[in-house]
Amino acid sequence: MKKTLSRDQQIIKTSAVGIATNIVLSAFKLVIGLLSSSIAIMMDAINNLSDALASIITIVGMKLALKPADNKHPLGHGRIEYLSALIVASIVFFAGATSLVESFKKILNPTTSSYTPLMLAFIIIAIFAKLILGNYTKKTGKKVNSTALIASGSDATFDAIVSASTLISALITIIWKINIDGYIGFGISIVILKAGWDMMSETLDRILGTRIDSKLSKDIKSDIKKDEMVLGVNDLILHNYGPETMIGSVHIELEENITTKQIYELTRKLRMNMYDKYGIILTFGIYAANTDDPLVVGIQDKISKYIEDIPGILQIHAFYINFETKQLSFDIVVDFNIDDKFALRDSIVDHLKESYPDYDIFIAIDTFISD
Repeated sequence: MKKTLSRDQQIIKTSAVGIATNIVLSAFKLVIGLLSSSIAIMMDAINNLSDALASIITIVGMKLALKPADNKHPLGHGRIEYLSALIVASIVFFAGATSLVESFKKILNPTTSSYTPLMLAFIIIAIFAKLILGNYTKKTGKKVNSTALIASGSDATFDAIVSASTLISALITIIWKINIDGYIGFGISIVILKAGWDMMSETLDRILGTRIDSKLSKDIKSDIKKDEMVLGVNDLILHNYGPETMIGSVHIELEENITTKQIYELTRKLRMNMYDKYGIILTFGIYAANTDDPLVVGIQDKISKYIEDIPGILQIHAFYINFETKQLSFDIVVDFNIDDKFALRDSIVDHLKESYPDYDIFIAIDTFISD
């Protein structure tokens, strides 16, 4: 029976394959570039070398991310993987900038390039090697949820395009005796720069915190709502502390008359279910609902219809009326395009006061964090 590799073992194995492949390709391309006086091939070689360095950083970052939690970092060191991915992206961007400068020099001071059939054959082999490596690395990265591996895989695919460009440049030089090596190198540099920039942007988004994946959000809410005691699920918030560590909170609506014991048993069961299925540690907040009262249902329907017609309000939930204290409360989810959310809230309160003058009206503003 074939032994299944752990996540860190798969990352190390994939990165090691990338390191070996890129060092071999870089060495051969550098030799070919020097022999043919092709700046495009030499820049391609430097790019491969930067890829090998990126794979080394991926391994180091993963090893550091595996450090156990401590008093200073109680949720572990998983976010180091995002920092290593940012370093990888920076290396790619720097390689592109260096290539751009050298290619511009070649445009200003062109030299004659010469190629042999063996050189061209190796470039073709390099194209297929990088395509296979890119697909393998990206596929593994998605499988183990490694941002750094996905970035390396995407970069390897770009490298195949880069190598194809150098092949086209060589063929044009051979067939038509036109030297466009510097211009091809310039184009390659732009591709590398864009790849590096895209990688940095994506990684920075993860560090800053991005919107919860729509499918994950809907799946979690759907699973929670399967319990017959849960009347509604809202305000799901998730915080990422690395690819394998996620914590968050969610509010559930429950009938107002259930006991503390029932709430405890329910939330404990839901927490265990969420952790077992998604690996997510969730804290549950409680909204009381008095939906069995026809008077409450009538008022809620009336207010909901009014709220739904107001531009910028996406949802109303957590509706509750306390007839003894004369308090009416609910939450509204407001679109990010609304500049003054508090003014909008105050205008709704003023309008409702006209219909319900004896009640204190409390409206909480929620942000559209998850679907």
